[in-house]
Amino acid sequence: MKLSGLGLGAVALSSLGSRVMAKEQGAIAKADRPLSILILGGTGFTGPFQVRYALARGHRVTIFNRGNRSLDWPGPVEELVGDRNEGNLDALKDRQWDVCIDNPTTLPFWVRDAGQVLQGNVGHYVFTSTLSVYASNALPGADETAAILPYTGEDAMAETMETLRANMGLYGPLKAESEREVARWFPDQHTIIRPTLIVGPGDQTDRFTYWPQRLARGGQVLAPGDGSDPVQIIDARDLAEFTIRMAEAQAGGAFNAAGPDYTLSFDAMLHGIRAVTGVAAELNWAPAEFLAEQGINPWSDMPVWIPSQGEYAGFSTWSNAKAIAAGMTFRPFADTVAATLEWFRAQPRERQAEIRAGISAEREAEALAALRAWS
Repeated sequence: MKLSGLGLGAVALSSLGSRVMAKEQGAIAKADRPLSILILGGTGFTGPFQVRYALARGHRVTIFNRGNRSLDWPGPVEELVGDRNEGNLDALKDRQWDVCIDNPTTLPFWVRDAGQVLQGNVGHYVFTSTLSVYASNALPGADETAAILPYTGEDAMAETMETLRANMGLYGPLKAESEREVARWFPDQHTIIRPTLIVGPGDQTDRFTYWPQRLARGGQVLAPGDGSDPVQIIDARDLAEFTIRMAEAQAGGAFNAAGPDYTLSFDAMLHGIRAVTGVAAELNWAPAEFLAEQGINPWSDMPVWIPSQGEYAGFSTWSNAKAIAAGMTFRPFADTVAATLEWFRAQPRERQAEIRAGISAEREAEALAALRAWS
């Protein structure tokens, strides 16, 4: 165990994150009651924003993870080391917290093991899940009462990261089963938060980042569909703040953490990004059938985009009314774009050169040439 504070971490998450929170903390009111909060994880994508916001609200924070990353914090943070994948939770034994926030869990046995140690020792359990737990994306505007996926394998507790990587179709069912495991151990003391695609500074997947960096290059841009397909995203900072507010409220139930609080089309998203970059970029809209002919896939090759038809007619239209009523807020879209670009441009040159989502410039040029002939 170690106690870290300002200046004691070896590597900061990013200078951007520190500057953003330093600027915002002056306007953050203290919570009515300071809590002791245990965060399982804490050094990944959303975790550092949770820690900083919790500290700004006056809470006492403990993080538990493998200790592979040391970050600078704007206040005292207790750091406990263990490995849930190896069943090493000794550092959590015989300790008590008001709230536990479980960030990284995909495997149900991680929840089971945490429940065995923390049941009776935490007042409330907040679990970060995903919209991928829902059994169907066919109904536009569905809410938290929609059915979630069943797990149909032999033994959910025997699933590992290796079996998940071998079959990514297990992701949603295992998250859904993890939700059920939370309910088993903390039946009247849990909150489930189901985010949509999490974006913003620090996102290592580049799924959203592809578009700001692409439009910032300017020129002829391959854009999917006709621009009308809906988009739902949530800034990691907004998700972190909502999670801490839910920890404070200790309200039970499930909440769809999807933004923004208005209907956002793909066309509006790309035009909004272009406005922030200030770079001349011409959008070339490519019909879904053309992209399919070219072997250009939704979501992976054209990140954030899924054609809103058939079994995906309700994709990116999930109701967020319950979460908004519970206090979820959203910063301006332009803030998310600007912060994402600033973070990405601060990465090493080799990292920027290996964008992890979308298509290469060469593949895009080939597709644009084919689109002109196809039209």
